[in-house]
Amino acid sequence: MMTPPTASNLLATVAVSLAATLCLAPSIALADPAPKIVKKVPPDFPGEATRKGITDGVLKAKLSIDGNGAVTEVAILEATPAKAKIFNDAATSALNQWKFEASGKPTSYELKLVFSQE
Repeated sequence: MMTPPTASNLLATVAVSLAATLCLAPSIALADPAPKIVKKVPPDFPGEATRKGITDGVLKAKLSIDGNGAVTEVAILEATPAKAKIFNDAATSALNQWKFEASGKPTSYELKLVFSQE
């Protein structure tokens, strides 16, 4: 029998793993360090996932970042398992609010978001 979730554990259980890799052209990928995150907004755990009994999942996302450090585009590249696509909207909404240290040039950045309801 599943214990009903509480508001506190729904918001507190979204773990964001920044096992991130830089996604740049091969000729400069090793020269540029990963962009420094200056503002991180955690995604909410969707109520729909709870209602459907989906308690965890991993998303791989690619962020496009402008020279001022603002996220200009979020693409969800992969959801594991497939039912983890239910987290796409929450992840996209949160990642669009992230801010990175200005580099003066546009870049791309890939990261994994781990959703887990404890």
